This record gives sequence, structure tokens and C-alpha cells, in this order.
Amino acid sequence: MGETASETAAKTRAPFAAGGVGVVVLVQAAVLTVLSGGYGFHRDEFYYVAAGNRLAWGYVDQPPLTPTLAKLATILFGDTPPGLRVVATLAGVATVIVLALVAREFGAGYAGQVITAVVTALSGYVLVVSHMLSTTTIDMLVWSMLGLFTVKLLKTGDGRWWLAIGAATGVGLLNKWLVPLLLVALAVSVFVTGPREVFRTWWLAAGAAIALAAVAPVLVWEARNGWPMVTFAGGISENDGAENRLMFVPLQIAYLSPALVPVWIAGIVRLWKTSRLRSLSLAYPILCVILLALGGKPYYSLPPLMLLTAAGVQPALEWFARRRARRWWLVAAALGAAVSLAIGLPIVPAQALGPVLALNKEQGEQIGWPGFVTTVAAVWRQIPEKADAVVFTSNYGEAGAIERYGPAHDLPAPYSGHMSYADWGPPPDRMDGAVVLVGTFDRPARAFTGCRQVAVQDTGIDNDEQGTPVALCTGTTAAWSALWPSLRHFS
Repeated sequence: MGETASETAAKTRAPFAAGGVGVVVLVQAAVLTVLSGGYGFHRDEFYYVAAGNRLAWGYVDQPPLTPTLAKLATILFGDTPPGLRVVATLAGVATVIVLALVAREFGAGYAGQVITAVVTALSGYVLVVSHMLSTTTIDMLVWSMLGLFTVKLLKTGDGRWWLAIGAATGVGLLNKWLVPLLLVALAVSVFVTGPREVFRTWWLAAGAAIALAAVAPVLVWEARNGWPMVTFAGGISENDGAENRLMFVPLQIAYLSPALVPVWIAGIVRLWKTSRLRSLSLAYPILCVILLALGGKPYYSLPPLMLLTAAGVQPALEWFARRRARRWWLVAAALGAAVSLAIGLPIVPAQALGPVLALNKEQGEQIGWPGFVTTVAAVWRQIPEKADAVVFTSNYGEAGAIERYGPAHDLPAPYSGHMSYADWGPPPDRMDGAVVLVGTFDRPARAFTGCRQVAVQDTGIDNDEQGTPVALCTGTTAAWSALWPSLRHFS
């Protein structure tokens, strides 16, 4: 039987559009760098820096890669938002290049590759996670690379690509334990649609060995510490599972961009018509079903959707040209890009962020931290005898902000029972004086005595720290070492 047009196009490769894609990523890097100062550190970035200052093979909620990158970035580029976010900018640039290469593998010409780079760089998801450092930033790049290597494996049947897949998987496992979900979705889809012969090679075992070797130290750390990341993942599903399931489909569309819906649909259709690549069109819905069952966050499945978008750019261009619909799509794309920019980058004045926070609450989590620490410092100054006093916070964002900005206010190192901060405590039992209690606690009366609220945080915006109480307590009901297990929490 003869090949379909889609199969023929997928086998051919135009030269890489280095010039056009290079211009796109230069503009992308410049915009991200100029705006990297933005509103300020995100609460999670404080935590990554704190973890990087206490390097280990694992933490209760993540492997070590992102904290290590945070440590390197602050050493090389400075302990500032722009310095820390150099890593995020580079990951965003690399992702755009990888997706342009994916489009090339799918038969896109010069224009198709450049447009793939443009729509990737301007998608809401990429803008959000390229602006600030997070585990999702690194996952976005790793999953995109896995997509490229998988395409090459399926197209060529060359088992040596399993080595690249194994290496990328190992890096992904050092960052976040979501990669196995993608691999399961890909494996099931290839088993269903083919080409199954890619499994019949010893290169697969070699790739698996590479991945296992990379993550082995983390597995040892987890085993020695009671597998805390499993506990943490279960907490996400239990606490946020219903909301994640309810908003899964709408946020899939909103996070990438509504204007790209016809493009990734074209990608699904195009890949389904290409026998050796058909599994890629099935892997995305399989992954979505897995995430819905587990209560995973909607953005977890966006990298495969970006792969489908790269597959759909060339056929979408051809479709729009035939129907003379390009003008209307360009208007829709321009509006979508404007919305994505407002959602993903700090270009809207902080006091006008209300509508933006409905789609991206992370913008608000970058605002108000220096003022927050100033409020805590004002309470600290009310303590007459500070030698044995403690600052104790309800979450890692509060602790990280005090750790970063506190020294300028003569604040001591903070303590918290949240996530890995619990492993970095407790305070010495000799510190039995007053306690500055920051945040809301479920049962503070059991641990602290003589507490009175003396301040309330006003960030000027509806974020997680707006209205946070700051109390001053006379002491604790028992020694810190005895109280500490009850003060630990994961949410």
C-alpha cells in the first residue's frame, strides 16, 4: 500500500530554521530578562533557595534538581529575582527550540518551525513557568525533550534513542516524580497502535538502567526517610483532587491558549493519519485519564499538548490558507497572546491584578513579601528579651521570605513545621522564650501560651498572605523537641 500524505511529510525534514527560530528565542530571552524582576520572588522560589542552601539528595516534596539549580543561579547571578530566574529563562528558550525541532520532525518547513517557536513562546503556560523558577519549569523542558526523542524513536525505529529517553527520564526523576505517568501513557499508546517493535530491543533495558542509575541516590534517600514524597503526593490528591478534576478541561484550554485549540486538534488528526506516529495522538488523552483518576493538577499534561500543537502547525497553516481564514485566526491569536502575556508576565500593575489572578494566582504570590517581613519585624521588636525568642511560621513561603529579608531587620532565622522546614528544625530546647507566631494554625493553643494577635498582614492584593495574622506568645507548652512532631504538616 502507498503512503499517506501525512506519512510522507513526517518522513521528510526541511533544514532547521535556525535564523528564524533564533530571532524568536532572542526576543523571548530579552523580554523574560527585562521583566524578571517583576513583582518580586514567588513564595516557592524562597523555598527552593532555602532548600538549595541545605543541599540533600531529597526533600519531603521534591528531588534535589531544582534546589540545586537555585543554589547555582544565586551563586553565579545573584540572590535576586533576576539572578534566580536566569535558569527559568534558559529553560523557556530551550523548550521553544526543542518544540521547533519537533515540528521539523513532523515535516514543518521554515515558516512552520518559526510559527511553532512563536506560538510556544507566547503560550500562557510557557510564559508563566519561564518567568519564575519552579519544578514545573524544568519538567516542561524535560518532557519536551522526551517528546522529541520519542518521535525520533518511532520514526526511525532506531533503538539507540532509548538511551536518550533514559537519560532525559533520569533528569526528570531528579526534578519531579511525574515522568513515569508520561512514560506509562506513551507505552500504552504504542502498545495499542504500534509500532510495537520499538520495545523488542536491548537498548530499552539500557535506557532504563541509565534512568535508574541517575535516580538511585534519591531512591536511597527516600527509603531511609520513609518515602515522604509518596505521602506528599497523596496529600495533593486528597486536598485538591475534586477541584483539579472539575477544572481539568477548561484549564487545559486556558493555560495553553484558546487560539491554539484548532492547531492542536489538527495535530491530533495529522498524527492519527501517520501510522508510525499514531500513538502520540493517543498518549495525550491516556495521560489525561490517568491524571483525572489521580486528581493531578491540570497543567501536568500540558507538555504533550504542546507536542500536538507542534504537529498541528503545518497542517493548520495549510488549512487556513485554503479557506482564507488566516486573517481571523491572526486576530484571535493576537488576542490570545495579549491575554497570555498579561497572565504570565508582570506587566499589569499589582493593584489591577484581580482578573489575572482568576487564571494565574501565582502572580499574586510574588507580591508583598518585603512588607510582610517588615510587619513581622515590628512584632519582633516588641519582645524585651530576644536571646531565647523564636519566629515560627505556618508555611515555607513565610519562612523563606523571613530568611531572605529578615537579616536587614535583625530578625533571627525562622522556623516552620511546613514541608522540609520541619526537617531543618526544631529550635533548640533552650530557646524557651517568647514566640512570634506568623500565620494561621489549626491548634495553636496546644503548643503556645499567652498568645495575642498584634498585627495583620496587608499585601494590598488578594493573595495567600493577605490578612495573615501575626501573634506574640509568651512561650510554649513543652520543649520544642517534644512539640515538633505535632507541628509538622504537608499542606
